[in-house]
Amino acid sequence: MSLTEIVKMDGPRVGPLSGKKARQLIILLHGVGADGQDLIGLTPSLSQAFPDASFISPNAPYDCDMATNGYQWFSLQDRSPEAILSEVKVTAPILNAFIDEEIVRCGVTAKQTALLGFSQGTMMSLYVAPRREQALAGVVGFSGRLIAPDLLKKEIKSRPPILLVHGDADQVVPVESVFHAKEGLISSGIDAKAVSRPGLGHGIDTEGINHAVTFLTSCFDF
Repeated sequence: MSLTEIVKMDGPRVGPLSGKKARQLIILLHGVGADGQDLIGLTPSLSQAFPDASFISPNAPYDCDMATNGYQWFSLQDRSPEAILSEVKVTAPILNAFIDEEIVRCGVTAKQTALLGFSQGTMMSLYVAPRREQALAGVVGFSGRLIAPDLLKKEIKSRPPILLVHGDADQVVPVESVFHAKEGLISSGIDAKAVSRPGLGHGIDTEGINHAVTFLTSCFDF
């Protein structure tokens, strides 16, 4: 039995506001120590812009090892780049399998599917999306960083457009990370844009969501 068969993800779902069959799928990937409920709260705003979209916000596959509750995509006990990359490589197939299953479940295509991540969820999104055979519609990443940019140049398989949003007062993941990520993505041939939010810490604000809506509107083929 493979790891992806052993580790199954699930989380809160919200169907299309229109009540019709889904025409888009937006997968929301939370940060360390949180769970799927953390980002599913964004759906009221997003549903207004995308009334035919389905949303799923899965719990990351592992219990958080630095808290008594919540989940993580990878451990931060060892924060060396080598240790993090090693763990991300293990989690990536689990997330990929989940994306594949949700695309089938919703009856949409890769080009109708977007990832929206926060912090660790962004890091996983930026790692997984360009390594998928079929390009997703787009990726929005809040407050994250690009894992192993040099490796991406060797392993890239698709080039979905990517929007990165980061608070310039972020004390968890420094704002410099967004510019390094943009540079790494562009050097791999990806259309990547970066937005710095003045005064914002490690979080998502209304203006950031507005940027995400505008970006995703340009990504989806309506």
